[in-house]
Amino acid sequence: MKKLGWIMSLILLVSLVLSACGQSKEAASSAVTTTVKIGILKNVTHAPGFIALQNNYFQDAFGKNAKIDVTAFDNGADFATAIATDQIDIGYVGPGPVINQYLKSKNIRVIAGANNGGAVLVARKDAGINSVKDLVGKTVAVAAKGGTPDLSLRLLLKQEGLKVSSDTSGVQIVTRAPADTLVAIRQKEVDATLIAEPWGTQIIQEGTGTILVDWNKIPPKDGNYPLTILVASDTFLKDHRDLAKKAVKANKQAIDFIGQNPNKAYEQISDELKQLTGKGMEPALIKAAIDHLKLTEDITLEDINEQAKTSFDAGYLKVKAEELDFSKFLDLSLLNEVKKEK
Repeated sequence: MKKLGWIMSLILLVSLVLSACGQSKEAASSAVTTTVKIGILKNVTHAPGFIALQNNYFQDAFGKNAKIDVTAFDNGADFATAIATDQIDIGYVGPGPVINQYLKSKNIRVIAGANNGGAVLVARKDAGINSVKDLVGKTVAVAAKGGTPDLSLRLLLKQEGLKVSSDTSGVQIVTRAPADTLVAIRQKEVDATLIAEPWGTQIIQEGTGTILVDWNKIPPKDGNYPLTILVASDTFLKDHRDLAKKAVKANKQAIDFIGQNPNKAYEQISDELKQLTGKGMEPALIKAAIDHLKLTEDITLEDINEQAKTSFDAGYLKVKAEELDFSKFLDLSLLNEVKKEK
């Protein structure tokens, strides 16, 4: 009997040890943290991303075992390099830089839209510019070569039969950061600018410029072109497709929130800008930006192809014409799944 009792005690002890080990493994498993590296530009036109961060839509969607690491970029080119080299996983950017990067690395996918339009053509008040044709012999500033406003400007000039040149025979395009453009307009260093909001509104409010072409007349498609999109790296889509889908859902949630709660959204956008840049923005300026764009999660291959062709014609894409195939660049499978689950 003593021997039987000893055996029973040993079995009980082993069971307790095994049970404890199992619980330890389960606890360790639940504590595993996935870091999602989100990239975003410091522009109001990236508002859906700001709202998704401010309202914890990404965090709530990813779950408590996910850690979010946000990197703010000054320009799309740096963003595109970062996502192509897996420094970030997912984020918001303009189409131009990632179109260029995709042709080099083929490892980035567009998974949703964020907003369309949002840029205006502003002329300096005393520059003698009353129509687009008056831009001949003038200097027009854009934020970056190959950026969406640059491509839109080139399309607009082409529509009016004007050429881009380095002398007064055509329109001279120069690059200036938006903040520097405000100064350049004041100091009469440039005559006009095609610039994303709210910078255009700031120039108008200062009294130094007037709107020459409003946002809903800017090509292509009268302002209904993608200015900000949501993209993901191939690595992230392969390893964490579920999280990418949740990001698409959070993006749509943010777009809906802005439409339903505009005044609150303006404050939250300002708060996120302050976190990213150290400085917020007046709600009135944010409202001007949001009023001059179309928030949408939708995007089409036609949109991408049109911007790519303009970039190619401008000499920014160093490939052969037959290599301009973006059928795999756009992956709307996640967005379509999110829409079906409504």
